[in-house]
Amino acid sequence: MSSSTLAHVALPEFGLPTVEPTITADIYHDRLDRLYLRAAEQEYDYYIVYADREHSANLSYLTGFDPRFEEALLICDINAGRASKPQLLVGNEGHGFTKISPIVSDLDVILFQSFSLPGQDRTQSKSLKIIFTEAGITNSSSVGVAGWKPFITDDADNPKSWLEIPSYIVDILRDLTGGNELIVNANDILMDASDGLRTKNEVEQLARFEFVSTYSSQAVRNVLFGVKPGMTEFETVQLMQLNGLPLSCHLMLSSGERAFIGMGSPTNRVIQHGDPFTNAVGLWGSLNSRAGFVVSQASELPESIQDYVDKLVTPYFEAIVAWYEAIGIGVTGGELYSIIHNRIGDPFFGVELNPGHLIHLDEWLNSPVYKGSTQTLKSGMAIQVDVIPATGTDYFMTNIEDGVALADHALRAEFAEKYPEAWSRIQARRTFMIETLGINLKPEVLPFSNIPAYLPPYLLNPTLVMTMGG
Repeated sequence: MSSSTLAHVALPEFGLPTVEPTITADIYHDRLDRLYLRAAEQEYDYYIVYADREHSANLSYLTGFDPRFEEALLICDINAGRASKPQLLVGNEGHGFTKISPIVSDLDVILFQSFSLPGQDRTQSKSLKIIFTEAGITNSSSVGVAGWKPFITDDADNPKSWLEIPSYIVDILRDLTGGNELIVNANDILMDASDGLRTKNEVEQLARFEFVSTYSSQAVRNVLFGVKPGMTEFETVQLMQLNGLPLSCHLMLSSGERAFIGMGSPTNRVIQHGDPFTNAVGLWGSLNSRAGFVVSQASELPESIQDYVDKLVTPYFEAIVAWYEAIGIGVTGGELYSIIHNRIGDPFFGVELNPGHLIHLDEWLNSPVYKGSTQTLKSGMAIQVDVIPATGTDYFMTNIEDGVALADHALRAEFAEKYPEAWSRIQARRTFMIETLGINLKPEVLPFSNIPAYLPPYLLNPTLVMTMGG
């Protein structure tokens, strides 16, 4: 691989969507069918999905419904199969909002007012024990539970026994079934990094992810080209021109000393010349982030870190390029881990989290990318380029976080046919990365970001970016 260099680059206008992809009722039905099949294979009598405002991805994936202020619970009778409607338990405010689901007519919506906010009416719904009993959960029923996090043997000797949903739900289930061992963590069916149902996306879901990623990356792009000393962080956020799509995580933007914390929300602080600066926007299916210094050239940095690009940004960018050029169908997570750590594994770079992870409606679904991983990447996966060099020194950090998808020939052809506008953006991004930045992508790699691998270390000089070929 050739070395990288700074060069002035014209970043193309990849455009914003005029067509919004949607997930149809047929797709939700198919997802439920596959869930029932997988749960039956694992010999569960019932499969229960819990959701709240922060942890709604599993339920949203299956039904298109997400609780906005409350909690919700989906009860699937695996033995009865799809002939029996899944029961969706919701609170007072969620009850009307269930109409957002394209399959609401195929769900048995049940008002469970204990999911409602404190102080609201509780007099019109049955107890949870009665609801479970009428659903058929009884002595010796085996219940798989999904919330938002599977556990592994590094967490506990018996990770299946660790449940991350409210204890009152688990207590009632254990009481009804008569055995702790019958109520188990079954998030793996949906979230396992290798074969969870949510790890392999339909073309419609990938198109939806590209849609939202275009907006989140454009928001970060607007900041890169618009931030100036004298602006407050609040004013800088206004450059993003967000349109109200649901967030997958809180909006992050911080400058000065607060930037070293990394995940802070914006304040009224006035951005100063020379500040370290970081920002990130995550929507359902995307997250984009960049970091650097509010200067126009190295001489404006403190003398002790004027080698910022040589010491930190160059090796980081070259590692990211190697990651991009290696990723593809059949590649193992261990290979990607080694690519990063062989280049920037020195403690100075502070790369501690997985160098890449699966992304979905939740910002982090799971990660097959870890030391020694033999899990292979598959067509249909959506993956986040996420390698964070948190040096903990005056060099601060640099950062590229963008989403890509992997698609084999058949999936690419389907994507191009069904979503030609999005496909045009994807091809333009590939062309830019290959021909302008010098990053050789495999055919199956589909970049979803409007700032694809675009890294300006000096934010007041946003067209001066890292490229390969120097």
